[in-house]
Amino acid sequence: MRLGLRLPQRLGTDLQHDVVEAARTAEAAGYASLWTYERLLFPETPAEPYAPPNVPWPETQRQAADSMAVLTAAAVATEQVRLGTAVLVAGLHTPVQLAKQLATIDQISGGRVIAGMGTGWSTDEFQAAGATRADRGRFLDETLDVFDAVWGPDPVNFRSPRVVIDNASVLPKPVSKIPVMLGGGGSAKAVQRMAKRADGWLPFLTVPGPEGAAELRASWDRIREMASEYGRDTSLMEMVVVGNVTFTDRPAGPDRSPFVGTVDQIMDDIHTAAEAGADELIVDLNLQDWFTSTRQMLETAVEIRERAAAS
Repeated sequence: MRLGLRLPQRLGTDLQHDVVEAARTAEAAGYASLWTYERLLFPETPAEPYAPPNVPWPETQRQAADSMAVLTAAAVATEQVRLGTAVLVAGLHTPVQLAKQLATIDQISGGRVIAGMGTGWSTDEFQAAGATRADRGRFLDETLDVFDAVWGPDPVNFRSPRVVIDNASVLPKPVSKIPVMLGGGGSAKAVQRMAKRADGWLPFLTVPGPEGAAELRASWDRIREMASEYGRDTSLMEMVVVGNVTFTDRPAGPDRSPFVGTVDQIMDDIHTAAEAGADELIVDLNLQDWFTSTRQMLETAVEIRERAAAS
């Protein structure tokens, strides 16, 4: 199983220097991919908690630097690693502009982009973007349709409720087909969308240990079985697990959440993801409060990569 690393976008990041340093350090350490996340704003009194039932929004996400700008910097600073978004919220973007941004970064990077997409959940963010939370599934479907059209041959002709392209060239095109991966997957509609349209899945591990591995593998098998029924080649689909890491000074108890605990416990969770059949795992250290600098974060990231390679 490969490892990817989320790039620093959080509060306290020196964007002029830290993004490039992190990208180059991760590639040199053997990480296979670099990823960004999307957070449009930080509401002081949010409409929804960060996670149910009442988990507050992480203070580190008071800043989340623009996902596409950070990915562009990483594209210029690296040569081999894949460059992904995990995830972009479709409803926060104009579909044609987003397709063009991704294609441009793909050209800059020499064809290394992965478009991780999701429906999103924050009412506050949708309101700021002039969108509605109730339409988030429709926005995602429309965006995927626009990707298919705009990344295909010119002239492009496309019509949807929000987008009209009438016999126009839309350039640049991606180097080759950009893989589109989807997050979520809890609802029947989300599973169907993934099976029918996605090149991969970006899930979370919900339970540590063998039970979590079995649960994740069963969900992945269900998605691929449905994809096969649609006539798709499931051998080309990838599962990339997202690991949002929170370290503790002492070992977390048996009821801990995945990727919460000591470094040893985090390594156990990485092995659990591998046992579940994950092709790759994203190590995300952006939520960690006690990292005082990007350099300290990168030292831990390198340690995790070395320990995973040795095991």
